[in-house]
This record gives sequence, structure tokens and C-alpha cells, in this order.
Amino acid sequence: MFNEKASSSDAIGSQLVLGGATESRAQGGGVFHFKCYDKDGNLKWEDSAHNLVVNVGLADMNDKYFSGSGYSATWYLGLVDNSPSPTYAAGDTMSSHAGWSENTDYTQANRPTVTFGSATVADPSVINNSGAVDVFTMNASVTIAGAFLTSNNTKGGTTGILFSVSTFQSPGARTVVSGDTLNVTYEFSLDAA
Repeated sequence: MFNEKASSSDAIGSQLVLGGATESRAQGGGVFHFKCYDKDGNLKWEDSAHNLVVNVGLADMNDKYFSGSGYSATWYLGLVDNSPSPTYAAGDTMSSHAGWSENTDYTQANRPTVTFGSATVADPSVINNSGAVDVFTMNASVTIAGAFLTSNNTKGGTTGILFSVSTFQSPGARTVVSGDTLNVTYEFSLDAA
């Protein structure tokens, strides 16, 4: 007598492997570059100051680039006074910036216009006004803490979009005297971080 038994089994399996998700982020920031010359054209000092791009500046950039709303490419530079010692906040605007004040002790009737060149096509993409440096001819002996970028040219004005603001990192605020010329370049970069 034979006893036969047979068994069978089937196995089905599957596996999904992702080779790496694609993710891209953008990161941006700016730097103000300063050169101070005396009345005879001699370089007295130079410094740089990284900026804080404030909330209204970020929103303005998004609105203009992605929505195309109210686009204007006109920007102006202003100087930050060192009295009192400035502090900055992401919520600062041209009409409300309790931690700092503007210095207007220069001969130009208005804030200098920033003329940007073409942005580089690279990572990071950089744009600046190095081809047309902004000049402040100082008419008082004062201490400058940094600079800001705004859409309003009125010296001491409180309207317009505040894009960014900065302060010298080290050694800190810088002294200028009447007759000095302060040349300022602004450089902004966007990086696929």
C-alpha cells in the first residue's frame, strides 16, 4: 500500500525601492560692501555686512516673481545710524522699525538709486550693483552702523517696501567725517540649497 502525499505552495512578493526623492530648496541672502574714502580719495576703511531680508521683503519678492503683481525694479540704498545701537527684526517695515533709525547726513537729495547688473546663471545666482556703485557724500561726522535696501528714494521717508537691512559684524559701527565718501555695493544671491 502506497501512501502518496503532495504539497504545493506559491509565494508572491513585491518590493518598491525609491532611488532617492527629488527635493529642491532655495536659499537667499545679501551682503552690503562698504568702502570709505577721505576727501582726498584715500581709502580709510572697508567692510561688509550680511543682511536680514525682512518679512515684507520676502513677500514682495514672491508677489513680484510668481504673481507678477505691482512689479517695479527700482531700489534705493539708505544708511543705518548707530544711535541708538541698532537691532533688527524680521517684522521691520519702512514705517515701523523701532530698533534702528536712518542716517541722512549726506549731501545727496535722495537715497541713491541701485542699478543692478544681470544675474549670473550659476548656483548660486548672484546679482549686484558693482557696475554702478552707490555713493554717499557725507556732510557730518557720524557713526554708521550699516545699510538698508528699500523701494522709496525719499531720505528719511517711511513709505515703500523695506527689503533688507544690515549691520557691521566686526569691528562694529564705523565712523565717517564730513567730506568722506562712502561707496556701497549690494550683492544678493539665490542658492539651490
